Amino acid sequence: MSIAVCPGSFDPITLGHLDIVRRANRLFDVVVVGVARNAAKNALLTADERVEVARAAVAADPDTADVRVDVVPGLLVDFCREVGALAVVKGLRGGADFDGEQPMALMNRHLSGVETVFLPAEQQHAHVASSLVKDIARHGGPIDDLVPSAAAEAVRSAVAHRA
Repeated sequence: MSIAVCPGSFDPITLGHLDIVRRANRLFDVVVVGVARNAAKNALLTADERVEVARAAVAADPDTADVRVDVVPGLLVDFCREVGALAVVKGLRGGADFDGEQPMALMNRHLSGVETVFLPAEQQHAHVASSLVKDIARHGGPIDDLVPSAAAEAVRSAVAHRA
């Protein structure tokens, strides 16, 4: 059985993320969305909120309803080992994403042998980034066509509570 992990901070999960998860789910027998804690990022949503939103988002789509969502408590390679993953699946919006992701892919393979599969973003999602979604929401702009409904609600609530 082939298992893949789709990791990210998912703060919040976007429609672009879900597209990558959906496509990965066609390629692998089991897909696990790994919600990572990234100390370098100032998260709007807590890890528990991000897991809850991601679970709601994958459950709402029949093409991803069987996808698991878990927290990555430490190193991604340790999480991959724990779940038995052969591969990490990452979406790429453009060349800058590749430049950032390639060193991580090489290090993950160096540390554990896990391979990274890069999937290019669909054109309609190539401009969508979680950081932009949060910025738009902080300024009262529309985000409903960028994120699943559970994410839109969670982001608006978090922004309102931090205002």
